[in-house]
Amino acid sequence: MGVYQQLESEYDYEIVEEFLNHFTMMLSSMERLIISLENHASYKNSINELFRMFHTIKAATAYLKITPIHKITLLAEDILSECRELEGAASEALMEWLLLLNDQLHNYKNDLENDQESFSKLNKNIIKIPRNYLR
Repeated sequence: MGVYQQLESEYDYEIVEEFLNHFTMMLSSMERLIISLENHASYKNSINELFRMFHTIKAATAYLKITPIHKITLLAEDILSECRELEGAASEALMEWLLLLNDQLHNYKNDLENDQESFSKLNKNIIKIPRNYLR
């Protein structure tokens, strides 16, 4: 039984399908928001929107007990919470780290869609949190 079938066995099909649809929608706009962080004028709006996305995914994956996704979104939410207090343009290191998270989340989404036996391994560079959030 793959990761998707496991979810379907524990939760109503509609809940699982709705999660996957919303997860896919959020991921489709995440990269654009991350790249827009380099612009001082759009930083605040983009960081707040990214925070909301990660928060929403975190809450849904906590409910569905999707631990790998929950853990990295919890980490991202913590970092973005700090970033929300800042003004300016994001550092290259922060943007690269967020893009790495985005890639990892895409891998997890693909694992769900393809009903893989388990989730993809975590890219170890994700634990290397950038020191400077702004340029």
